[in-house]
Amino acid sequence: MQFEIKNINKSINDLMRTIGYMPAYFQNDGEFSIIKKIGRNDYPRFHLYIVQNSQSFIFKLHLDQKKPSYEGSTGHSGDYDGPVVESEAERIQQLLSQNQTP
Repeated sequence: MQFEIKNINKSINDLMRTIGYMPAYFQNDGEFSIIKKIGRNDYPRFHLYIVQNSQSFIFKLHLDQKKPSYEGSTGHSGDYDGPVVESEAERIQQLLSQNQTP
């Protein structure tokens, strides 16, 4: 699920703390990758990629159900929409809407 929020007056590190996420183990060029564990184990977890533009942040959210099945694979069992992902996206948008500048 992808969504955009404009005019956020926070750094990516502050934004990450505000929504309760932590840095992922890997980063892609031009994107900041963060995760939020749902339980005590590493999976399932929410995985969020953030791209910062001049006046907005673009969020790409999905739910990782499990880690990649075989070595060298980046594929996993993930949910990119549905009620759980939509609820998390709404939670993030609500938290960050309090930090928007007019």
